[in-house]
Amino acid sequence: MKNNISNFDVNLLRIIVCPKTHTNLSFDEIRLELVSKAAGLAYPIRNGIPILLINEARKLEEDL
Repeated sequence: MKNNISNFDVNLLRIIVCPKTHTNLSFDEIRLELVSKAAGLAYPIRNGIPILLINEARKLEEDL
């Protein structure tokens, strides 16, 4: 799991946005996801590559 974290370049957060809302994403180091609070979605990161497909995203739970 640590290996996947080091493979993701957090500098990408400057240029990539949520494909649904076109808003900024945040990096969740624990779940290895890019989170779009605006869309309520979390996009997975696999082998250091963000999967920015809406149908691959996980819906965020609203228990916060």
